[in-house]
Amino acid sequence: MNSRLRTVAVVLAGGVGQRVGRDTPKQLIELAGRTILEHTIAVFDASAEVDEVVVLMTPGFGGQVRELVRRAGFGKVTQVVDGGASRTESTWRALQALGTQECNVLLHDAVRPLLEPRIITDCVRALETREAVEVVIPSSDTVLVAAPGDGGEVVGDVLDRSRLRRAQTPQGFRLSVIRKAYELAFADPGFGDRLATDDCGVVLRYLPDVPIFLVAGSERNMKVTHPIDLAIAERLLAPSAPPAAVPGRRDGLVGLSVVVFGGDLPLAAEYGARVRSFPREEVRVADPESVAKALADVAAVDAVVHLGVPARDGDEAAAYLGPWNVARAAYPALRESGGRLVLRTAPGAGPLHAPVRAATAELARSLAAEWAGVRVACVSSQDEGALLDALVSGARP
Repeated sequence: MNSRLRTVAVVLAGGVGQRVGRDTPKQLIELAGRTILEHTIAVFDASAEVDEVVVLMTPGFGGQVRELVRRAGFGKVTQVVDGGASRTESTWRALQALGTQECNVLLHDAVRPLLEPRIITDCVRALETREAVEVVIPSSDTVLVAAPGDGGEVVGDVLDRSRLRRAQTPQGFRLSVIRKAYELAFADPGFGDRLATDDCGVVLRYLPDVPIFLVAGSERNMKVTHPIDLAIAERLLAPSAPPAAVPGRRDGLVGLSVVVFGGDLPLAAEYGARVRSFPREEVRVADPESVAKALADVAAVDAVVHLGVPARDGDEAAAYLGPWNVARAAYPALRESGGRLVLRTAPGAGPLHAPVRAATAELARSLAAEWAGVRVACVSSQDEGALLDALVSGARP
């Protein structure tokens, strides 16, 4: 089967931080200038593969998280839901919050803030043909099975390390599949006596005929569990120096023909892309004829980027109509090249900005569902690196 379903990332942030020795939920601990939760949401919010983000938060902290989301401008976060008393209960609450429309669901631990965009892409692409995926890495340690002995435990067995994998997140599913697995689990009187430690475990136990495909994870995708993990994660999250050191990004942009409305992408040009920029004063995106004329002057188009502008009193046409005018004019060229449209929401916060961001995100979701052969992404981060990730992850499928 082939799927072009929307993808919803569920960030499971229901822990309380007992093992890191803090009263504050560990996902709200600040590392490298942002909370762990912000780092994690930012990865999904910037991903071209993710259409929507839902956050499951420790009860009593929902208001704080909503404010955090508002300040950070995470345009893809649609819900902040109270988590449950256990991992399985939190997952079930998330599944209920998603409604009944079929979609792909990525369930991710909030305290894995070092998730790489490549893993998200691999999971989503695997779900195009599969119903369940689990992110794993090989076990570098020898794993023993303990057995009771005289005066203590002894080695009962030594497992074959070549076949052992350590599970990470995200874990991905068709919504109907993971929901059915949990319905069967909660109907089982014995489920509470032997709770699954992750969501793939629930599918494996109650839907054994559904294969769970393995996706390669990363040692960097660590889980912040103990105090030492905080120090390691902060070091890894610290800003890296030159953008040229970001692996894989330069190669994916070399030779790419990128058209930008509303500004420029100098970093993309540094990585070898052929960038044609139309600043606001040159092309009025509120005028569809002006946009179409600009695109007609470009010989080949692999990707089109619209940099959103804030809504200002008396000048809202560019903010609301610009993304649509650019998308409509770009579609024929992008359909021919199999390229990508990237819509970046406008910067800023407040009553004038929030409706524009929401409208842009909804437009991107609608176009992604309707346009065959063209990949559509919405990016809310104002970091140019997030735009590069969106361009590279799908401009050349």
